Amino acid sequence: MEYQHLLVEQDGPVARVTMNRPDRLNALNRRLVEELRHFFTDLYWRDDVRVVVLTGAGRGFCAGLDLKDRGGENDQPTTWSSMRFQRRIAEIVVAMRRCPQPIVSLVNGAASGGGFALALASDIRIATPNLKMNAAFIRIGLSACDIGVSYFLPRLTNASIASQYMLTGRFIDAPKALQLGLVAEVVEEAGLQAAGQSYVDDLLHATPLGLRLTKEALNHAIDAGGLEAVIAMEDRNQILSSRSNDFREGIAAFLEKRKPSYTDS
Repeated sequence: MEYQHLLVEQDGPVARVTMNRPDRLNALNRRLVEELRHFFTDLYWRDDVRVVVLTGAGRGFCAGLDLKDRGGENDQPTTWSSMRFQRRIAEIVVAMRRCPQPIVSLVNGAASGGGFALALASDIRIATPNLKMNAAFIRIGLSACDIGVSYFLPRLTNASIASQYMLTGRFIDAPKALQLGLVAEVVEEAGLQAAGQSYVDDLLHATPLGLRLTKEALNHAIDAGGLEAVIAMEDRNQILSSRSNDFREGIAAFLEKRKPSYTDS
């Protein structure tokens, strides 16, 4: 797919992805939805990308669905066409969780509605002081349970906090997001890229297989039936990781106090 609203820069094993509709605070129009879905779905098969950095151009991360992109006033979509579009948006966050690459989101400013969902579906979130997150859906006549928000938010915080913000649509600012653990750090916008790079550097210190298996196991552990199910999955991952050449390289690099050179083998 040729992207119009998504800037993708390959920096070695890192894909730097920027939603690029700054005049609309990177709101999700139909084209951007398709591009995000295509990019994250395609990642599942890409061994050349080990980490993804996601951000928005200009003053905001993503202001949610672009309500001006819904067509004319007399445009009444059928239930089926509405459901198909709804599923296309939801598939973005499914693909984000399914892809083996950790996603570091640099949340600069507004992250409302669909933008809130994209941030929550990421693995690591770093914010600027002007952060404003909310489940905006409920403020425009919809349910706040959309695009995975009702799955992610209570798991990242707790059911009480999720109820507080989803039933009211209230905004979560930077200090509150940090207090709730929704973001790892709050940094000035000038330092946002550098803060993200520090996490990228740490992520790349892991072997490609170890990094992928850790994200996969964390996803399953959240909904696992109990401790024994989680341990069985962890045991399997450790045995798989220990059989790789990269494991031996990691041990050698540690003992020799140098940066490892992995071959994904």
